[in-house]
Amino acid sequence: MIHIIGLTRKLPTGKKVLDGIHGHLEPGKLYAVVGASGSGKSMLLRCLGLKEPWTSGELRIDGKDAIAGGAFARLRLKRKIAYLEQKALMYEKKTALKNVIIGAVGQVSWFRRMTGMVRSDDYMDAMETLENVGLIDRAHQPAEKLSGGERQRVAIARAIAHGAEVLLADEPVTGLDPHSQESIMGMLKQQAIDKNMIIVVALHRLELAEKFADEIWGLHDGRAVLTVRGRRLTAAEKHQIS
Repeated sequence: MIHIIGLTRKLPTGKKVLDGIHGHLEPGKLYAVVGASGSGKSMLLRCLGLKEPWTSGELRIDGKDAIAGGAFARLRLKRKIAYLEQKALMYEKKTALKNVIIGAVGQVSWFRRMTGMVRSDDYMDAMETLENVGLIDRAHQPAEKLSGGERQRVAIARAIAHGAEVLLADEPVTGLDPHSQESIMGMLKQQAIDKNMIIVVALHRLELAEKFADEIWGLHDGRAVLTVRGRRLTAAEKHQIS
């Protein structure tokens, strides 16, 4: 469980890019954060991923203050959190399978990423995870030969294989064709259920949020202006976030 209590992020200019955000995130659910460009979607995800500091407020993960306990405590928390960029970062010359095994920055140690060290059960776990995301037939393809949708699936498989409890995805379907967008969102929804994960996705397309999210958070100028559970937005609600 993640509790967000009055989270505020102020720039040196004085502009608030997040302004008193409150909410809670439960395992097993997919949350969509929607709003126009500059509304604060990406900043909220970066704060949740402990990639950006906040000016005031509190973030509590499993009952513990996320920034209390020093650098090592934060590092342990970060390893529970996977952050997906709009364009998934990969080791381009390595296969999809190897990318899953090695993991991403923050999820595994620097030594293991550099050496590619593999534990005895890593191979089977990675293959099973790739099968779960529909990429078993692409396991031995280099990342540079994968499509955008396939790369995102590898990134999701990587997060799952390394035990992420929270998955934050910043516009993960932008630039993909409509079929791939729906496929990725459907898979994220299913993974939230199957793995009991908290999944938070920043989205531009409202119809994807309406179709797949358990809860929609609407932001406008850094403020949370609506919270809607599992339904289509009204015209008035859409106007609030435009």
